[in-house]
Amino acid sequence: MQKIIDGKRYDTEKAKLIAEDSWSYRSDFNHYEESLYLTTKGRWFLHGQGGPASKYAESVPGGGWTGGQAIRPLTEQEAFEWFCHHADPEDAAEHFSDLIEDA
Repeated sequence: MQKIIDGKRYDTEKAKLIAEDSWSYRSDFNHYEESLYLTTKGRWFLHGQGGPASKYAESVPGGGWTGGQAIRPLTEQEAFEWFCHHADPEDAAEHFSDLIEDA
């Protein structure tokens, strides 16, 4: 998927996939999948897609909902927080070493 946001192209085919997560099973209308990406220029974004009762649902003409997808740019801090919540926090240092410090 590609999307231009604020003059910047976010492309899931060209960016590096960093982590993925999903909720529920595909036949559930609430199901969704999210993927964290890093562009070659160092910009973070989240690609998500889901069913008609998920946070990625889209309205259809005449009423009702269908599954949908979206791209959302993230700051490095937002990407780090998403990663720590949805992926193995032990792997966070590989991509976010500048945001981690010893206690």
